Formats: sequence, structure tokens, C-alpha cells
Amino acid sequence: MPESLIVHCDLCGADNRVPREKVEAGLQPICGSCKKPLQSTAKPLDITDATFAAQVEKSTIPVLVDMWAPWCGPCKMIAPVLDQLAAEMAGKVRFTKLNVDQNPATADRFQVRGIPALILMDGGKEVDRIVGVQPKAEIKRRLETALSRAR
Repeated sequence: MPESLIVHCDLCGADNRVPREKVEAGLQPICGSCKKPLQSTAKPLDITDATFAAQVEKSTIPVLVDMWAPWCGPCKMIAPVLDQLAAEMAGKVRFTKLNVDQNPATADRFQVRGIPALILMDGGKEVDRIVGVQPKAEIKRRLETALSRAR
């Protein structure tokens, strides 16, 4: 795995190389161009149809995409678990959230028929999918299995 991450600044559009060990230590990266704090990789990032390619497919590390909707009870149940895993696995896996009601093109592209759907992407390709609520330990096990085979 690379020793640094590329983190996109949502404010100025610059891509920033951030040392992995600093992210894993919980430090807040700052944009080299505009000097504003970058979106933390320790929290799930909201993405859209328009930002999917840049935030997921071009990521230098594996990305877990949480396909969800605000009216979905199971989606609300799994959200705190994903927040915990995002903090625990910062720098190893990037966690993102895609509202399928507001972003139907990406949901259709991946043929999402049930939510929550957790899609693990690596190198722009789907490597695993979990549909429905699963315990934290099972999600983490699946992520670690996929990471051991990654790249």
C-alpha cells in the first residue's frame, strides 16, 4: 500500500498528498493550496453521482461506499457502526456515504436493489458487497479480508 494518501480539497479542488501515518495518528490534514482543513478520512465522506469518480474510483486506498437513504431504518442502525469503523481504519479504508434517492445514477450503475448496501471498491473495481445490516465484527472481518488481497 502507498505510504501517503491523496486527499481532495472540496474547497479549492487541489489534490493533497498526506502521509498515511499522520492520518492513522488522528491528525487533521491541511490543504497545501488554500490552507483549510481537509475532510477527515476518519469520518465517512458524503459523495454524489458527480463526485463518485474522483472520490471513489481514483482513490489510492480501498473505499467502502455506504449506499443509503434517509427513510431507511436499517441504514440508520448501521451508520454509527460505520462511523466507528471509519475512525478505526482511517488511512487503510476510506468510508463514504451515497444517498441513493438523491444520486440514482450511481445506484443504478451498481444495480443496488436493497439498502443499506456496502460496496467495497479498490482500484476502481468492486471487490466485495454487503447488503443489509451486519454486525460490526463481520463488516470489519470482510474489510480486512479484502485488504489482505488488495492490490
